[in-house]
Amino acid sequence: MKASIVFALAFGCLLAIPAAQAQQSAAPAGSTGQCKDGSYTSNATKRGSCKGHKGVKEWYAADSAPAKASKKPSKTEAAAEAATPAAAAAPAAAAAPAATPKKSMAWTKPAATAAPGGGPGMVWVNDSSKVYHCPGDKWYGKTKHGEYMSEADAKAKGNHAEHGKACGS
Repeated sequence: MKASIVFALAFGCLLAIPAAQAQQSAAPAGSTGQCKDGSYTSNATKRGSCKGHKGVKEWYAADSAPAKASKKPSKTEAAAEAATPAAAAAPAAAAAPAATPKKSMAWTKPAATAAPGGGPGMVWVNDSSKVYHCPGDKWYGKTKHGEYMSEADAKAKGNHAEHGKACGS
């Protein structure tokens, strides 16, 4: 009786492997995982890949995030590291893909020259932050995406003054 249960369990596991492989092969090219809502991700790491999609359901790629290093490697790990020649490790490191630079959230220096246009009574509206800058401000005409308009138009479109200070014409 127990042997038949074990056999049935083993057989079920063998049937599950092709199903998992079929699911991976149905994924779009370049995808590294599937989210719980059925969408796919192509992020390099599992962390945050399916944010807003109910989490990760299946992960197809090996996670490239480095594991947390313990304080002291075990004796077997130390022996394995000593036995591995450094020359063999160098080509593997060279073959690793270069990390993509992350977008910095740090303060950026304004552009050296202001965008053409502007003039008396005009403010520069930063499209991404919905903040308008007055003439003489260091960001006036210098943010990446924006446009000139009157202060009244800027307010009417839902934009607000930098630090709540109106230009005061």
